[in-house]
This record gives sequence, structure tokens and C-alpha cells, in this order.
Amino acid sequence: MPRTEFIATAFHVPERVVSNEDLAQLMDTSDEWITQRSGIKTRHWVSDGETGVTLACEATRKALARARLEPADLDCIVYCTCTPDHFEPGNGVFLERELGLADIPAIDVRNQCSGFLYGLSVADAWIRTGQYRRVLLVGAEVHSRGLDTGAMPRSCGWTRPAWLMTRTSAKRCCARGSIGP
Repeated sequence: MPRTEFIATAFHVPERVVSNEDLAQLMDTSDEWITQRSGIKTRHWVSDGETGVTLACEATRKALARARLEPADLDCIVYCTCTPDHFEPGNGVFLERELGLADIPAIDVRNQCSGFLYGLSVADAWIRTGQYRRVLLVGAEVHSRGLDTGAMPRSCGWTRPAWLMTRTSAKRCCARGSIGP
């Protein structure tokens, strides 16, 4: 059975650097508050016109150059993200187009933090079974667009509370100071 090996890796981040002081101008926070809780001083944010696919395309081109390969040498794309540029179709097909390809499979894996591990598992299985020889495994995230800088700072725009509810007697519910009967 064939074995899988990484033949090249690369990454690309947006040029725009946002500091904690920059964030303090947008929302009720401070460098001290952010640094104490995360250790982060700066982060990279996309600029107008940049997308997850543009970031993935730059990283892919760098990895292909390191491997001395061309996009046409790829057999398949596995694109891992929890922040797709479009709900459908997936980012994988847009990356395929940006690379000048039109006839290889391209799938998205959208499983939040574990998505890249799932994508790695899929790519490994396809190589080991002989389904494909060269699989592009790419992970690209754009969280800067989801940051809520409005009334509820320090939360992402897509993050909201979850409520667990159960059926109970009105007497018990009111006794606990919860919502009335």
C-alpha cells in the first residue's frame, strides 16, 4: 500500500497588521485586557478584495514552487475552512479556478478546529488507496470579518449564547427564579 508524505508546505497571511491599540479604537477594550487574556499583540486581517481563497491560492503557489510542481500536477483539492467565502459552492472549486484548473475534484471540509485533521485523513486515505497521487490539502480562515466591534465587543458576530431548556413543573420553575410558568 502506498504511503503518504508531505512534499511541500507553505503559508500566506494578509499584509494588513492590526494591533491591540487598533482594536481599542474600534471597541471597548485595551492592549492590556487583550494581552492578559490571550498573549496576542497583533494579528493579520484581510483587506478589501482579499478572501480565504486568495490567501489559499498564494500559499498553494508557494508550496507548488517548493515542490517544483505546477497546478496541473494536482489530482484533487481538499479545502478546510470554517469561514467559507460563499456558502455554496465550496471554496475548493473557487481555488481550483484561481489555479487555472477545471477538471479535478475539489471538496470543502467544514468542521471548525478539527476540520484540517479530517481533511488530512481524507487526503491520506485517497493517496493510500491509490485514488489520487497528489492531493492539495489547504486550510484557510478569515475570522476578521466576523469580529463584532459593535455593542457586544469581544465576541464574534456569529457567536451567540446557547440555552438548554427542559420541561419542568411551573412550581419548580418559579421557585428557582426562572422564567414564569
